[in-house]
Amino acid sequence: MSNLFTPITIRGEKIRNRLFVAPMCQYSANNEDGVATDWHMVHLGTRAVGGAGLVMAEATAVSPEGRISPQDLGIWSDEQASVLQPIASFIDSQGATPSIQLAHAGRKASHKRPWEGGDVLTKEKGGWDIVGPSSLEFDEGWVVPDELTMEDIDSIISAFSISAVRSVEAGFRVLELHLAHGYLACEFMSPLSNNRNDSYGGTLRNRCRLPIDIVSAVRKSIPESMPLLVRISATEYMPDGWSLEDSIELSGWLKEEGVDMIDCSSGGNSPSQNLDAFPGYQVPFAAAIKKEVGILTGAVGLITDASQAEQTLRNGEADAILLGRELLRNPYWPLNAQVELDGQDSVWPPQYVRARR
Repeated sequence: MSNLFTPITIRGEKIRNRLFVAPMCQYSANNEDGVATDWHMVHLGTRAVGGAGLVMAEATAVSPEGRISPQDLGIWSDEQASVLQPIASFIDSQGATPSIQLAHAGRKASHKRPWEGGDVLTKEKGGWDIVGPSSLEFDEGWVVPDELTMEDIDSIISAFSISAVRSVEAGFRVLELHLAHGYLACEFMSPLSNNRNDSYGGTLRNRCRLPIDIVSAVRKSIPESMPLLVRISATEYMPDGWSLEDSIELSGWLKEEGVDMIDCSSGGNSPSQNLDAFPGYQVPFAAAIKKEVGILTGAVGLITDASQAEQTLRNGEADAILLGRELLRNPYWPLNAQVELDGQDSVWPPQYVRARR
């Protein structure tokens, strides 16, 4: 059997294969209340039917001000969690592992949806006050965030912990924390967006204190048997910015706090980043962190064919493959990939097997 379709066990969770659905924002929750809709059931459920091992719900805000757009999913209320429950249940019924990513957008919050232009939403236009580690806007013309106080930071850590508990109650069996792409935790980590002079700024360890504190609080709030993943931007492609070496250091600290896998993405914290994207361009980040830290890693980014994904695993560069846009184009990619790699159709739902044969 191929590596891609070999099960992987992380803590107490056995996942049927190593092909994970990456968290992809759908901007389709009920306007302003963060409640999932039929779109999320169909979108996530289809990827479970399509044969993925793990299906991860998009970046889900732990507080109203942590949303990217008014239509982002949230899990700061019991109502939101209860509507997510049947979605997690359906994913499980199809043999896939239901997962969710918890997030706070920080200074990149309060925007229109991408297909509506993605413009900044000021309070006058239905937006809200945004926050960050420092009063530094992401880009020219963007809103300047309010610098978080120590009390604010404590509240955000608590919000992640409470949302983690709600996620467990909703039936999700793997949790991922979003520490990447220029959102709040990532903003704290980077010297380009954090100029604080307290215990959450300055040295690398201090700048990493927020993600470490969030991980510590969440790990204590969820079952010991539940896998905990984090997504990081392994580099921000900026001189004097966050680097792969910093990511290796952070990953070691996160491992000590009980993180099981590093989901290795990159970029997103500066509009001036110089990113050269090519097939598998982020795989070396996963390989380096896996080698140097001795922790499971996930590879993501322009991985589009089965042989490419399989070779990444065979080379020992990562332990799982996260597919994003390829699964938007074809949610049944895993079904065909298993036939291509193994000549098997074990993940095909019985309702679809006659199309295979």
